[in-house]
Amino acid sequence: MKTTYCLILCTAFVLELTAQSVPLVYAVENTGADCPEPSLPSLAELPVVATLPDPFAASDGGGRDTTLAAWRCRRAEILAEIQHYEVGQKPPRPEDISAEVDGDTLRVSITENGKTLSLAAGITLPDGAGPFPAVIGIGWGTGSLPKELFAERNVARIAFNFTQVMAHQQTRGEEPINALYPDRIDMGAYSAWPWGVSRLIDGLELVADELPIDLSRLSVTGCSFAGKMALFAGAFDERIALTIAQEPGGGGGAAWRVSETLGEVETLGRTDYRWFKEDMRQFADQVDKLPFDHHELMALVAPRALLVFGNTDYEWLADEALYVSARAAHEVWKTFGVGDRFGFSINGGHGHCQLPEEQWPELEAFLDRFLLGKESVDTKVTIHPFADTDYREWYSW
Repeated sequence: MKTTYCLILCTAFVLELTAQSVPLVYAVENTGADCPEPSLPSLAELPVVATLPDPFAASDGGGRDTTLAAWRCRRAEILAEIQHYEVGQKPPRPEDISAEVDGDTLRVSITENGKTLSLAAGITLPDGAGPFPAVIGIGWGTGSLPKELFAERNVARIAFNFTQVMAHQQTRGEEPINALYPDRIDMGAYSAWPWGVSRLIDGLELVADELPIDLSRLSVTGCSFAGKMALFAGAFDERIALTIAQEPGGGGGAAWRVSETLGEVETLGRTDYRWFKEDMRQFADQVDKLPFDHHELMALVAPRALLVFGNTDYEWLADEALYVSARAAHEVWKTFGVGDRFGFSINGGHGHCQLPEEQWPELEAFLDRFLLGKESVDTKVTIHPFADTDYREWYSW
């Protein structure tokens, strides 16, 4: 009995120490920037993978490694694949970038190839001295989430006007970002918009002495197409501590492979290609040749925090595929001993992008834990209506 009791206590102690040693956020946009470039085969050369690919297995068949140390470069490999096959290359941080605080507006100027793109983001600061945690909301200061839940927690609110980078329905080659990168006409919005979010974060860093923002407690959120945007932004920039993707639908958290088996949902062949690379169409009838899927897009956020909301009242959102994908992605956080940094809450009975009060506790818990640093808050969130869905048939790893 004593031995068993010790084993239980010792295991719990080791898990606690492991969780404490796993970073909540990073100081750079991409910790794997120096990792080797992966092989990126053509469609004809890619193997068929009917189920969800193993996030920990090297794409070239070079082995499987579940350590956090190895995740840095495995993550970089997945990131490279998503950009190459799906959304286009996210441009790196330009050398010529400046920022200033103009009243309640952050202004960021980015110059490349002799052209300048300007971002203006309205900022709402709480009363007091700070520094304050902050949320970058797509369109509005808190996206489509209740602003009172952020205001009462003294979270600064930063509104990202994505049209300053690329329109919702882009005209290829004619968007603001194309002035800086005229040769990247294939760039999808989900590469361009996260680039804009990253440049806002660069601006926050440049004016850190003027704005009382805690750069280690940044979050991003959006809903629907902006929920996808928030997910891609959080996946692509490791300086974001908390990503909140609200009703992101197909092309967001939902796995393309699973969506193919459902009804009238947003599949890879039915999505808006102005958001993605045009040549992603080559996978429309061969989704099982993608070397990744969107459980791995979500996993790119790991070991940082991610909360995903779903809404079953809208079939197009493919929330059963989101559920399966979330179960698969969750294995990455659990492997690192931080399973409570990823949560998903899927329900119905409310309008699109209108978070009902019954889902507020999940949001409040993640805000308290990952923006306010309240470590005792319970963030084990796995709420869904899909008890009869056999998610394990989609992955065996």
